[in-house]
Amino acid sequence: MFNFPKPVVVQAAEASFPKALIYLPHISGGKKEADAHMNQVFVAGTQHLVNTQGPLTDPRAEMYGFFEVKNNQKDVLSVSLINYAYTGGAHGATIEKSYTFQASTGHAYTLKQLFKPGADYVKALSEPIKRAIKERNIETFEPFQAIRPDQDFYLADRSIVIYFQQYEIAPYVYGLLYFPISIYELTDIIPDNSPLNALMNV
Repeated sequence: MFNFPKPVVVQAAEASFPKALIYLPHISGGKKEADAHMNQVFVAGTQHLVNTQGPLTDPRAEMYGFFEVKNNQKDVLSVSLINYAYTGGAHGATIEKSYTFQASTGHAYTLKQLFKPGADYVKALSEPIKRAIKERNIETFEPFQAIRPDQDFYLADRSIVIYFQQYEIAPYVYGLLYFPISIYELTDIIPDNSPLNALMNV
């Protein structure tokens, strides 16, 4: 039996400026230093998305930011920051950035850190994505070969979701592309200290 700490409390903090309204996560209820660190990461990440979208100088420009809690259990917190902006042109743009933490320490995991040292996690994740692209008839710009080693991801219950930004591998009409992969397909390359292992166990 695992003895996990209780889930942290995730509340919405509001930030606004001309033509923009942003909701970002504020963490509490856990260890004070860990909560503070995660909150700093979310503030910096939100600011990065705002800056990436560019200036709102067009008279019709607008921006809206929000977040989605993907996982908050078993000492694993996975949250996506999402920013939509119209800055002129034919259509707006949406950007997503996800963070996965060990909630009790505030440690943010990279994709590589979820798997055993030296494991070919890029191949293990790319193969089911190749199959899904074919099954879903997604018209990619180029034949899909593999994810980036630092590909965007989040954890949701017993799945790892790999995703691609608008225009990253396919036309705008597809939006952001999400590919959920069961953790149980990856057991051979998951170490005991990985948050993936924690999510697999009751």
